[in-house]
Amino acid sequence: MLSEPEVGMNLSLDDIQIRDPFILPIEEEQYYYMYGTTDKEPWDGKASGFNAYRSQDLLIWEGPFPVFRASADFWADENYWAPEVHLYKGRYYMFASFKEKEQRRATHLLVADSPLGPFLPLSRHPITPMEWECLDGTLYIDVSGTPWIVYCREWLQTTDGEMYAQKLQADLTDTVGEPILLFKASEAPWVQETEFRGNRGYVTDGPYLFHSPDDELWMLWSSHGKEGYAMTLAKSQSGEIQGPWIQDNEPFFRKDGGHGMLFQTFQKEWRLTLHQPNESPDERAVFLEVNWVADRLRMQTSKER
Repeated sequence: MLSEPEVGMNLSLDDIQIRDPFILPIEEEQYYYMYGTTDKEPWDGKASGFNAYRSQDLLIWEGPFPVFRASADFWADENYWAPEVHLYKGRYYMFASFKEKEQRRATHLLVADSPLGPFLPLSRHPITPMEWECLDGTLYIDVSGTPWIVYCREWLQTTDGEMYAQKLQADLTDTVGEPILLFKASEAPWVQETEFRGNRGYVTDGPYLFHSPDDELWMLWSSHGKEGYAMTLAKSQSGEIQGPWIQDNEPFFRKDGGHGMLFQTFQKEWRLTLHQPNESPDERAVFLEVNWVADRLRMQTSKER
């Protein structure tokens, strides 16, 4: 039996080992909830679950709160990665990646009535195609109110990582129709081949969809460039999830950090969060000030921590 972590009250970001940070601001509570990959050893061995943290100022945090622990009959027991939590129709839905030795990596959906869980599987099966190696599913709601999942098909299976979108049923319990290929990693000019444990290829990681103030549809996603793990922007030329997607020529955040998302503070200021560095156990959540200049997202400061 895994022992539960002791909840602390005055943690700084330096105290919290976390990859793939995701922030859910809840204005009614005046709390920011932070989720992410929180196992001390995220790559190998049995996974323990997901923990969350909360803060009123993004500086001092409470936690860890154990928001997901797998039951004995849950299909996966390793590589619990990149949980995102979205408020949808009054409930909290977690999109997260899971793996089991004899089964391919996949995104599974969980649900809870509170941002602190407990999160339980929404269905018995993952939401991504069983024959594919998939990860990093995220939720997107189009202008008609239709929910979509956007996810990566892993470079470990395809060599050139792929990004897909697929419609979801209104209750999020299953997909509708076939996956739609949005782009491949090598379509971004700055992406370089990476190597991991004898495998070589082009990585797609961590999609996050958002709209500009002019209502243009953009995506943040991560890969590897000249200075290591990095994050880039792509824009949907049509304004719809199907694209075509136009890739930026250079990464948005270029040096040894990535897999993040955008959110607004309670003061309506934009923040980019990501983890940096990319090596365990040193990864920490980083918050960077960003703003919109001529309908382009820009770093407010050139300093990259």
